[in-house]
Amino acid sequence: MTIQLSEAMLENIQREGERAYPAECCGVLVGQPGQIKTVLRLLPITNRRTDNPRRYLIGAEDLQRVAAELRETGLEVLGFYHSHPDHPAVPSGFDTEHAWPWYSYLIVPAEQGRAGQAASWQLAPDRSTMLPESLDVLARCNPCQ
Repeated sequence: MTIQLSEAMLENIQREGERAYPAECCGVLVGQPGQIKTVLRLLPITNRRTDNPRRYLIGAEDLQRVAAELRETGLEVLGFYHSHPDHPAVPSGFDTEHAWPWYSYLIVPAEQGRAGQAASWQLAPDRSTMLPESLDVLARCNPCQ
């Protein structure tokens, strides 16, 4: 599977990860499903995890709000993003245990508060591990010809 988003969107996620450091940032990837998942909107969410800043939690009320916002748009939740402070863009055991099938999980590392290269993952069909997902970042075109 492939997930696609603009360079500007990825930069926004990276900035969120830098601002949240040393805690994790999190949010929702919204767009059109298909052979290639196309992200059209990012919905940053307040990390509801208060006991451990190196974990994230998107609250049920936040997901309900997102669902209500999307109901009339024809767009869908494609997945979620979060940062990994001082860790690589590789899912932790915690990430794998709490992942849902089909969704994309985009992770941005924030090493010493500086964002690095993102990676995207999906839960394996048997739910045993996270599998790498192709991340297609659309470059800006100034000016397009």
